[in-house]
Amino acid sequence: MGRKIDLSYHLKLHFGFDKFKGNQEDIIRNVLDKNDTFVLMPTGGGKSLCYQLPALIMPGTAIIISPLIALMKNQVDAMRNFSEDDGIAHFLNSSLTKSAIQMVKEDVLAQKTKMLYVAPESLTKEENIHFLKHVHISFYAVDEAHCISEWGHDFRPEYRRIRPIINEIGNAPIIALTATATPKVQHDIQKNLGMLSANVYKSSFNRPNLFYDIRPKLDDATKEIIKILRANVGKSAIVYCLSRKKVEEIAETLVVNGIKALPYHAGMDAVTRSTNQDKFLLEDADVMVATIAFGMGIDKPDVRMVIHYDIPKSLEGYYQETGRAGRDGGEGRCITFYRYKDIQKLEKFMQGKPISEQEIGRQLLLETVAYAEGSLCRRKILMLYFGEEYKEENCGSCDNCLNPKEQFEGQEYMEMALDTIVELKERFKADYIADVLMGNETSAIKSYGHETLEIFGYGNEKDEKFWNGILRHAMVLGFIIKDIETYGVLKITEKGHDFLENPYSLMLTNNHDYEEMAHDGAAGGIASMDPELFSMLKDLRKKISKKMNLPPFVIFQDPSLEAMSTFYPIELEELQSIPGVGVGKAKRFGKEFVELIKRHVEQNEIDRPIDLVVKSVANRSKQKISIIQSIDRQVPLDIIAEGKGIDMNDLLKELESIVYSGTRVNIDYHIKQYIDEEHIEEIFAYFKEEAETDDIEAALRELGEDEYTEEDIRMVRIKFISEIGN
Repeated sequence: MGRKIDLSYHLKLHFGFDKFKGNQEDIIRNVLDKNDTFVLMPTGGGKSLCYQLPALIMPGTAIIISPLIALMKNQVDAMRNFSEDDGIAHFLNSSLTKSAIQMVKEDVLAQKTKMLYVAPESLTKEENIHFLKHVHISFYAVDEAHCISEWGHDFRPEYRRIRPIINEIGNAPIIALTATATPKVQHDIQKNLGMLSANVYKSSFNRPNLFYDIRPKLDDATKEIIKILRANVGKSAIVYCLSRKKVEEIAETLVVNGIKALPYHAGMDAVTRSTNQDKFLLEDADVMVATIAFGMGIDKPDVRMVIHYDIPKSLEGYYQETGRAGRDGGEGRCITFYRYKDIQKLEKFMQGKPISEQEIGRQLLLETVAYAEGSLCRRKILMLYFGEEYKEENCGSCDNCLNPKEQFEGQEYMEMALDTIVELKERFKADYIADVLMGNETSAIKSYGHETLEIFGYGNEKDEKFWNGILRHAMVLGFIIKDIETYGVLKITEKGHDFLENPYSLMLTNNHDYEEMAHDGAAGGIASMDPELFSMLKDLRKKISKKMNLPPFVIFQDPSLEAMSTFYPIELEELQSIPGVGVGKAKRFGKEFVELIKRHVEQNEIDRPIDLVVKSVANRSKQKISIIQSIDRQVPLDIIAEGKGIDMNDLLKELESIVYSGTRVNIDYHIKQYIDEEHIEEIFAYFKEEAETDDIEAALRELGEDEYTEEDIRMVRIKFISEIGN
């Protein structure tokens, strides 16, 4: 049947395209010939068309099993745009009302529907199985098929039930599609779906337009993200985080820094999530900050950057998420912030899961660590992971190739590593090999008696990172492979045996040490203060304080002037982001300060580190807002502190931060309960008329430690700053 059809005509008729991409045409003909089909095609390669076009051509309805409601909606909307009849494509899932489900079923039975998208959970419902038994099914398409495998990055147990359900509903050809699958995962998918004899179509995993970059994750990684996004205004970007809390936090910080960003995670209500997704697709927002729940199957071709605030749990996850950049073949930058501490956190999350699941998760994390810390071409490592060889020595578009590390002679180390694998009868994984070489007497090594081997501890002058790097090089050079059935166990190839028989010089590179880089960055990355500007700002503050008859510290404290002398804010909006300033103070006192800074910057041709002027979220935390609201209701301060789980000292610190930033609060109701009127007036008068600084110890010495407590003075100081300064 497939051979007689003019597929180019149908492609133009239904989708308006003139030609197929890659091996799409061969795949479609195979489906039309009613053969089982396995499609391994990277994101952006045009997987969807491989089942959409045959579904439109063949009689009956194609059942498309898809894991996400958002993905189904997106694809159904897209199909309806290509057709005059909305009934051409439907989805059947838990988001539909009973009447909507009835309408879908009527369209399917009336043979109007060529594609019916279902979630695997919906497929297993008894009423849906009963309904589908009465439908003429052209074929089943299992999208995101890697979800079947425990070794896949989005394992979904319900995907394991697809084959038995198909057997119950009625057999028809299957097309399984995935953008990421290692040889192990591919085998798992075919075995589980009962399609080991399927025709396999594999596209290259190389995405030449993507630039891969791994950076050390410093404490202020958010600042670096803001810097990157500010330098790429108007470009679409996705920022991935592992936790919902971090998604909300970063999205909020980006917004207050003038970046059009939205959050997206599974904890949000469906309407907000859907609205945010649409805004991103329609370019009402430039940046989507999301957990991995976002992006699967989202057809936005012009995402220019994918930034990982947290490194993903597996290389498959990393490949799929970075693959959402540059789907149109244009620029695609993939920047990942990495620190080993995050990997340890992920390992902790696995505790309590079944042992087999922990073991799989740990192996996948080890692959991720090896990729991140490795100094070899990123592209080479990624493609090798998916069973493909990248032959170029330098890809020219990853951080390792653009900034190659110093090389060392590695022949001897390689021989030691391969000899150890041979000695251990090719039955162990990389971390075990490294332990034997380093002479670590682990319980596992003792149980096998391997501490008695001659090779034990032979490489103890090097650490685990070094030996893992050597094994990674061995894999790239084709000396060893990981066995598919016993994932992670290292086997020596023919090429590896040849090397052992006739060793030759090998120039290798050390792995990155991101912990060290992060430490160096933290120590050396802070911009230094401009003493000349600081002195000028102090003079200006003095002048304004005399003119307004206010103590200088009421206008701006010294730490605020120091920050201005470091980051050079030249707009009122930038000044608001300086610690201890805030909107109120910037408006009241800021104009002359930013003008002075601007003149100083221009006269001295200063290159401002403006990317470091990052605004924190309004009032820095919801706690501050909650405290202000409680004070408005005149809740006693000790009760507020108790309710927040903090002591009085911490509450006063929060209040000081609030008033010094320019927000007014009235705590008279509390002060009057604890301090008599005369003492309040005396402290107030001291700060207004005598004090040169707002120092509490100086106030205590002046006012008398016998008569006043530190708490008394701090409370009246809060009242003073609030009334006089704000």
